[in-house]
Amino acid sequence: MLPASNRLRRSDDFRRAVRSGRRAGRRAVVVHFLVQADPEVEPARVGFVVNKAVGNAVLRNRVHRRLRAVMAARLPDLPAGSLTVVRALPTSAASSYDELVADIDGALQRVLDAR
Repeated sequence: MLPASNRLRRSDDFRRAVRSGRRAGRRAVVVHFLVQADPEVEPARVGFVVNKAVGNAVLRNRVHRRLRAVMAARLPDLPAGSLTVVRALPTSAASSYDELVADIDGALQRVLDAR
């Protein structure tokens, strides 16, 4: 579970990360990543976008829980003040947990290396 201080909640933050941040896509997810100008003010925050293209409510909730668990384990690797948005693609509904881990790790590695 993500601590409340690490959750991305405001639509402006989502919009800023998606529009201004770096993007890396994999088979099941797209990761948008933005490091803010003043990183010491806030901890790293993560948000998720799992839309109806993924499937019905049961599938969307399962994908969301899996993505949240993967990102909770990777919070220490994210720089302070960063905004990360993980967008699930329709193929994420059929992906196993290990496939989601591999896709997120690959995408995160790509956006972190590009900084």
